[in-house]
Amino acid sequence: MSLKMLPRLALAAGLLAAVMLVGCETVEQRAPARPAEQQGVASGGPTISGCPVFPPDNPWNTDISKLPVHPRSATWLASVGLDKPLHPCFGPSHNGLPNGIPYVVVPANQPKLPVQFRYVVGSDPGPYPIPADPPIEGGPTSTGDRHILMIDPRTATLYELFAAYPSAEGWKAGSGAIFDLRSNRLRTEGWTSADAAGLPIFPGLVRYDEAAELGAIRHALRFTVERTQRGYIHPATHYASESNDPDLPPMGMRVRLKSDYDVSGFPDEVRVILTALKRYGMYLADNGGDWFLIGAPDERWDDERLATMKRVKVSDFEVVDTGPVLHTG
Repeated sequence: MSLKMLPRLALAAGLLAAVMLVGCETVEQRAPARPAEQQGVASGGPTISGCPVFPPDNPWNTDISKLPVHPRSATWLASVGLDKPLHPCFGPSHNGLPNGIPYVVVPANQPKLPVQFRYVVGSDPGPYPIPADPPIEGGPTSTGDRHILMIDPRTATLYELFAAYPSAEGWKAGSGAIFDLRSNRLRTEGWTSADAAGLPIFPGLVRYDEAAELGAIRHALRFTVERTQRGYIHPATHYASESNDPDLPPMGMRVRLKSDYDVSGFPDEVRVILTALKRYGMYLADNGGDWFLIGAPDERWDDERLATMKRVKVSDFEVVDTGPVLHTG
């Protein structure tokens, strides 16, 4: 993916603010606040182990089903390929390796470790609460993006690492990002995170506990496409392309499933996912497979049921107008 291709510029603040829950401590806020999606409708946001995953009025938790279609919607979608299927990039383990991006909720007494970053400028120095045997994207022998996502519900803090490797001297990583899960503050303009678009990864994952157990997903999801332009739309703060072609989609592009798409014939948990795509949509967060929807691995997922999502095509979506395309650098 693009994260390995472009310099990492890293992270200076969380994309999130202000619902205070018992047991959550104050975390430093570093970047200037910006408004949520224009004219969107806030909903009750998701939680993890009793702490908020963004405030209810955060862009991730905003209902965008009534927002206008972006004037470049047809062009940007056509650049991807209108017949491309929605591809679930998560599920049960394959050959003993996690299928998706795993995460871990760390205990209050989890020791925090220093991390040596390849891209020091912009990476949050930490330390990071890395468990002794952390879940790594692709497994411990992976040579891919090797994300490690850690949530400390006691302090409502999300820690994310990209290209994380253990070494004799300790942990090394490409970049690292720390987000206050009670703050709506965005990253500094032009900065990435552990994700190409400068967004946090965990809040956009499809999770089994929401889709199959809770029966509702109350936040936006995240996806990838192969080709993007040198621009982004808030809440993204970073592009991951050198192409100035305005017909390619920008990072942070938010798409939603069309309201008249019939989801009644899908398995229950898939219907929950598709309903969320109508109400909250999904953010373009990284370069990767076209229309790959990213989730967390879980042995309870059923690959055959998830595969029914491939009946949904790019042409069944529309781009929502959530703001202008920005360029920095």
